[in-house]
Amino acid sequence: MSVIAIILIAAVAVLHAYILYLEMFAWEDKRTRNIFGTTKEFATSTKSLAANQGLYNGFIAAGLFWGLFAGKADVVIFFLLCVCVAGIYGALTVTKKIIFTQGLPAFLALLAVVLL
Repeated sequence: MSVIAIILIAAVAVLHAYILYLEMFAWEDKRTRNIFGTTKEFATSTKSLAANQGLYNGFIAAGLFWGLFAGKADVVIFFLLCVCVAGIYGALTVTKKIIFTQGLPAFLALLAVVLL
């Protein structure tokens, strides 16, 4: 894998580790509520759902780091494709900004893995 691909993959992995933190540990914080556009009441009532989502984001980050450290392009491609699909689904069902915040970085990393 090229240096550019490695940097982009690592950035996507770190992004998903950060999302894990936000959804699992900081869901009710004001800053997190501002990021996700939620109210205090909504955050309180959906805390366990958000934590579950955060765990899945952690699996994405772990898979990407595993693929990077093991030098397994097929593993990295699988997890990047998962993020791309999730980004498209999120853009269609939640908010269009998800395609830019999660889908686009994963797509660029995927292109770098495949083309560089």
